Amino acid sequence: MKSKLSHIEFMIQPSNTGFYKELFGFLGWATLHEGDGVLGVGGTNDASVWFVPATNAGKNDYDSPGVNHIAVGAESVSDVDAAGQYLRGKGVALLFETPRHRPEFSSPGETYYQVMFESPDRILFEFVYTGPHA
Repeated sequence: MKSKLSHIEFMIQPSNTGFYKELFGFLGWATLHEGDGVLGVGGTNDASVWFVPATNAGKNDYDSPGVNHIAVGAESVSDVDAAGQYLRGKGVALLFETPRHRPEFSSPGETYYQVMFESPDRILFEFVYTGPHA
């Protein structure tokens, strides 16, 4: 059997839909659907991410059992840096001393360069370049 990632769905506060639309637009993703408080975005590999209105008011805690974070791949270190600048310009705090290289996640001659941040709904995101060290 062969399978692939189809989609991921996040429950969010409807007032935060614009944050995700702008963020994923900046990252080059297409809007697949927008309406009734639902936003769907698609990348280049047929996978999609959906943001739908939350039905409970509880807080998301990414250190508890469940999804820790979503990572979006970058094509270069400079793309990661550009995302960090974009996020700072939106008043989004960058987490865990990022952007930075993570040698503990790298193979010899390669790098793992990331920026980590939290969305207004406390969803942890990573934008990461993995590949040859420039």
